[in-house]
Amino acid sequence: MVEIETQNRVYTLVSCGEGDALLHGHPMFCPEPVLVNIHGSTWGGAMLKFRFIGRGMHLEFGHPAYVTPIITSRILDIRAAA
Repeated sequence: MVEIETQNRVYTLVSCGEGDALLHGHPMFCPEPVLVNIHGSTWGGAMLKFRFIGRGMHLEFGHPAYVTPIITSRILDIRAAA
């Protein structure tokens, strides 16, 4: 379990394997834990670092209720959740 702090939110992510994760922390997309697919991280362009979560990058994930991927604000910190 990790906390991902972005410029606008703090997300909690629990890996379920194979790129799937329970994610919560956004009032619209995931106010409660929702099973998403972690696509990876991007610098803001078309290039995606597959299944990677990196500081200074934007997290991209697939949500079951949305057709297009969701991209967070820039990641400031990644830490183990207590």
